[in-house]
Amino acid sequence: MATRQDALVALVVPVVDAMGCRFWGLEYLSSGRSAMLRIYIENDPITVEDCEKVSRQVASLLDVEDLITSEYTLEVSSPGLDRPLYTLVQYEQYKGEKIVLKFTDSKKISIERIGKSEENRNIHQLTIGSGPIKILIWTQMHGNESTGTKAVIDLLNYLYSSQDQITTQILSKCTIKIIPILNPDGAEHYTRVNAHAIDLNRDAVDINAKESQLLRTVLDEFCPDFCFNLHDQRTIFGVEGTKNPATISFLAPSEEETRKVTPTRKKTMNVIVAMNSLLQQIIPNHIGRYTDTFYPKATGDNFQKLGYSTILIESGHYKKDYQREKVREFTFISILQGLYHISMAKNYDDYNAYFKIPNNNESFRDILHIHPKKPNEVFQYDEVLEKKEVKFIPKPVFGDISEFFFHKEIVFVR
Repeated sequence: MATRQDALVALVVPVVDAMGCRFWGLEYLSSGRSAMLRIYIENDPITVEDCEKVSRQVASLLDVEDLITSEYTLEVSSPGLDRPLYTLVQYEQYKGEKIVLKFTDSKKISIERIGKSEENRNIHQLTIGSGPIKILIWTQMHGNESTGTKAVIDLLNYLYSSQDQITTQILSKCTIKIIPILNPDGAEHYTRVNAHAIDLNRDAVDINAKESQLLRTVLDEFCPDFCFNLHDQRTIFGVEGTKNPATISFLAPSEEETRKVTPTRKKTMNVIVAMNSLLQQIIPNHIGRYTDTFYPKATGDNFQKLGYSTILIESGHYKKDYQREKVREFTFISILQGLYHISMAKNYDDYNAYFKIPNNNESFRDILHIHPKKPNEVFQYDEVLEKKEVKFIPKPVFGDISEFFFHKEIVFVR
C-alpha cells in the first residue's frame, strides 16, 4: 500500500520535471493539526525563480488532490552542500564520501559516544527498544568488513520508521544496543586489524586493544541475553553439496575443544534455525554453517563461554554482487528475523535443525579464463583501497583448479 509520502512524490516529480528542474527528494512532517512539506530540487544553476515556480504549481495541485488535509507549510529549495540522501542512486553518487546519520526522534533511538579508538576516532553506541530481553549487536571488528554495518543501518531505519506488528513486538520485548564500526581505524584504512595491527576477533583473552576493552566493558555492564557478531566472509566459500556460493553463513561458536552442545549454544542454535528457515525461502541452498572449531582467543567463543548466547553472521557472496548490496539485504533480513524470533520465543529447546544446515567449504574462485590453446587461468580478487575507493584487483591463482567453481567464466576464442 502506498504511503502519503509515496503519493506526494508521485505528484511532485512531474511538476518539477515540467518546470525544467530535477527532483532530489522531499520530507513530509506532520505534528498535530499542522504539517510541513519540504521539497528539494536542482538545476544548473538553481534559482529563487525555479523554487517559486515549483512552489506555486505544487500548491495548486495540492488544493485539487487534497493529499494534505491539515494546515501545512510548503518549502521548496535546493538540497545544498550538506544535502540529505534519499535513494540508492544518490548514495552511489556519493560513494567514498563521509556521511552523517541523523535520527530526529531521540525518544526512539538514543546515540552516545562510548569511547575512542587507538587513533582517537569516536566509537558510538545506539540504543533502541525498551523491553526486558537485552541484545547486543556489533559490526566491523574487522575494519574492511562493512556489510554488517550497512545491514544494521537498514535495521535501524526499519525499526525507526515502521509501525508494523514486527517492529512493535521487537521494540516492546527487546532493548537493543548496537555498536556500528567497532574498529573505525581499520575502516578508515580498509584493514582487517586495528591501528596497532591487532585482530580484535582474536583479542578476547588478552584484551589489549582499546576497542576490545570497550566491547568487554559494554558486555559486562549490559549483560545481554543475546549477542550478534557481524562479519564478512570471502568469496571463496560455497555451500557444501551444491554449486552455490555461501551467501550467508551462521555459527553458534563452541565454548571448548570438544564442541559440546551447552545450554548457551542451544539457545544460539535455536535462533539460527529460525533465521535459516526464513532465508531458505528467499535464497534456497545459499546458506552455510561456519566451522565450529574452537578458537581459544576468539570473541564469539569466549562470549559464549561466559554464558552470552552469541550468533555469528558471515555475509558472503551472491551472484554478480561484489559490492554486496544484495547480501546486505539478506543480512538485514537475517538480523530482523533473529530479533523477531527472540521476541516471540517461549523457549529455545528446538535446535537440532541447526546441524542440518550444510557446512560452508572452500569451493570457489572468482574468475576462470578458458583458453583454446593454452592452459586455463584462474584469478582471485584482491580488494585494495586506492584514493578512498575499494578496487578489485585480479591476482593469479596457481595449482590444481579441478575442484573449484567460479563466479565468472570468460571464454577466449582464437
